[in-house]
Amino acid sequence: MTAEAPSPAAVLPEGVREGNESLVSLTEAAGTKARALMAREKQGDYLRIAITGGGCNGLSYKLRFAPAPKRGDILVRSAGTPVLVDPKTALYLKGSNIDYSDKLLGGGFKFANPNAKASCSCGESFSV
Repeated sequence: MTAEAPSPAAVLPEGVREGNESLVSLTEAAGTKARALMAREKQGDYLRIAITGGGCNGLSYKLRFAPAPKRGDILVRSAGTPVLVDPKTALYLKGSNIDYSDKLLGGGFKFANPNAKASCSCGESFSV
């Protein structure tokens, strides 16, 4: 019996760690929308989640597409979508769930972050 070589998708670049959905998870709706946007925008095959300073509560979520992981990134595969998180963002994001709604009012990507002590009414910024 011979061992099979891992598929290219399973091989992580040097310095990139595999994470799991205990860090961040996407609902099926969020994963489907992210993959559709990736295909349309053609800016990368990964969804990068970052938390930056700013917003009305001090910290805000940023979503963008990335062509490849960077050294130090954590790769989480959730709802069929490869998600990249940098180590600093991981500290604030742990246990978060991202959903998507296409409602005209209040639609878009929504974060449920158990680490947030307060968030603004639009849900785009928070404090810890």
